[in-house]
Amino acid sequence: MTLQGLADEIGSTKSYIWELENKPGIKPSAHTVYKLAVALGVTVEDLLGEEAENQNDQVFFREYKGLKPETKKQLKNILDALKKSE
Repeated sequence: MTLQGLADEIGSTKSYIWELENKPGIKPSAHTVYKLAVALGVTVEDLLGEEAENQNDQVFFREYKGLKPETKKQLKNILDALKKSE
């Protein structure tokens, strides 16, 4: 698929598609990511890849920091048990 073809498919411009592909730091809306995924026949997760995983980790650790020490200890014990079961 060409840049123009993809742009036409999602109702965007060729230059914006080029920027998404070539310029770091461009953050499309969730709706645009969804339209791209549909047009390309992939999932949103495929498009986001590791970035989505990193964002989930950041959210987890942000919430973890606000927990009481006792709760942090419980989570560590759970993690230790999960690692043993692998």
